[in-house]
Amino acid sequence: MSRTREEVDATLQIAKLNPAELLPAVHCLGFRPEASAAAAGDFCLLELEPALCQQLEAGSSFVIRGDKDEPAILCSKDKTYDLRIADTSNMLLVIPGCKTPDQLKMEEAHCNIIHTEIFGFSNNYWELRRCRPKLKKLKRLLMENTYEGPDSQKEKDSNCSKYTTEDLLDQIQASEEEIMAQLQVLNACEIGGYWRILEFDYEMKLLNHVTQLVDSESWSFSKVPLSICLQELGPLEPEEMIEHCLKCYGRKYVEEGEVYFDLSADKICRATAQMLLQNAVKFNLAEFQEVWQQSVPEGMITRLDQLKGLALVDRHSRPEIIFLLKVDDLPENDQERFNSLFSLREKWTEEDIAPYIKDLCGEKQTIGALLTKYARSSMQNGVKVYNSRRPIS
Repeated sequence: MSRTREEVDATLQIAKLNPAELLPAVHCLGFRPEASAAAAGDFCLLELEPALCQQLEAGSSFVIRGDKDEPAILCSKDKTYDLRIADTSNMLLVIPGCKTPDQLKMEEAHCNIIHTEIFGFSNNYWELRRCRPKLKKLKRLLMENTYEGPDSQKEKDSNCSKYTTEDLLDQIQASEEEIMAQLQVLNACEIGGYWRILEFDYEMKLLNHVTQLVDSESWSFSKVPLSICLQELGPLEPEEMIEHCLKCYGRKYVEEGEVYFDLSADKICRATAQMLLQNAVKFNLAEFQEVWQQSVPEGMITRLDQLKGLALVDRHSRPEIIFLLKVDDLPENDQERFNSLFSLREKWTEEDIAPYIKDLCGEKQTIGALLTKYARSSMQNGVKVYNSRRPIS
């Protein structure tokens, strides 16, 4: 139904509104026939922060990821968001070509009436909340079929599960950049178009070849030449695997046109410790430290702080012991992570627990804030310790 200017002015007078305080343009709203019969669920509205809105307007696309048993996650190119439905008491109207007050101010100021048709409506909208990417599944998928070398029987079995980049983007609830970054963290490599994680024993075999060559050639671990490594070790293992091993345990750089790697003593010591601990339930700490130091290449110094997030020391047992506890193997959910840790040990110092909860911290969130939320503190022999806020069964 259309309205005249006189009818609009009469309505303003009844409402005791001063026309001089309002914009001269008037929107007269009316439902188009198909909109009046439409259900609220026919439209999905999405609230975006300005940065995401600019990306969308610039031509970028977003992807909603998740299996049927997973909550929906929206991913931009580099960030991950939870999708939540937000109900509103005010009906939200969809009006194509609707002009905002700022747009109307830029037009000529004359008393015009704009008859606008409502295309649709909704009683709720989707809102986005920044969340951590769900990356535990990535390792779980890749661990289904680890790479044991080109001569492994598994490489001849066509039924073994393998995943391309597209496969991972389709199944992992994370942005593309976050997935690619995690693949580097996992030391995954692309073999024949598929992403693979090296079987740990095979990875240590490659590392052993490299460290033995460094020792036999009397090279510095900070200057390992790629070309000679490939030339000397090529007959033993594929060249791409030798180079991948160097990338995993070193930093690549170029000097006078030659490619070198600066091998990390911390990474090599950490991998050696994992090799020693993986076959033992618990290890006498003093004996472990002695064997560990003897097992690393000459010149490297082992330290317990190299094992953060990999192994845990129990100083209350007699004798003191150390055992494997990898942060990668703990639950991804915050509460489940804390439950798992407190079921393993009743009381933790911040120094001990920090490596196992650091990855749970969101944007601008600290380890202290996480501990305040999920644990309570007390003093024990002059040391602050944390225990669970909930009973642990």
